[in-house]
Amino acid sequence: MTVRVLLADDQEMVRAALRVVIDRRDGLAVAGEAADGAEAVAEAARLRPDVVVMDVRMPGVSGVEATRRIMTGPWEGGPRPRVLVLTTFDLDEYVYAALRAGASGFLLKNSPIDQLEHAIRVVAAGEAVLAPSVTRRLVTAFAAAPPDPAPPASPAPPAPGRLDGLTGREREVLLLVARGLPNARIAEVLGLSEANVKSRVNRILARLGLENRVQAALLAYEAGLPGLRDGADPG
Repeated sequence: MTVRVLLADDQEMVRAALRVVIDRRDGLAVAGEAADGAEAVAEAARLRPDVVVMDVRMPGVSGVEATRRIMTGPWEGGPRPRVLVLTTFDLDEYVYAALRAGASGFLLKNSPIDQLEHAIRVVAAGEAVLAPSVTRRLVTAFAAAPPDPAPPASPAPPAPGRLDGLTGREREVLLLVARGLPNARIAEVLGLSEANVKSRVNRILARLGLENRVQAALLAYEAGLPGLRDGADPG
């Protein structure tokens, strides 16, 4: 099955470069382009792509607001597209708000082509792109920061008490999710099957009212989950 991608970036040269890269990959195809956030929302509703590759900073409606509208606004029929946010550097203050708005992950614009391809496929499959080498820096930097001037409508700001309903094992799984480990590696660390880990992750997201693993990681950092900041990643 071909993964259909909508490119949203205000720079025509960036869109052209991304189109060339994506269209040359087996199983990927560019369904359309948008030059700003408002157009991205409209084209997402019209074209129904599987993934929107969304620039953060665009004139008019920003990538953050466009992500919020795509993920939480009115939607008729069929699944909503997943949003993969692009940023120029890992201290972009808008990334945090975009992830909270429902984006399934982010990449730096200077990421290798293979990483972009992998991220699109992972997001299209319903997972989230949470790169340990970059994400922990972002989450740590923005967990204590004030919200975006135009905060997204979902979910409500998390608090430590939101984790009280999780079991001990679920907290262990959440800890490893927040450290950026995929299900297969979490299964190895905890001695569980991959299917068991996937089920637990889905249950954690449902209990916390979250859309994806990225939002779970943000909540874990904000809530000060024990062991998150003071331990090295396993393996």
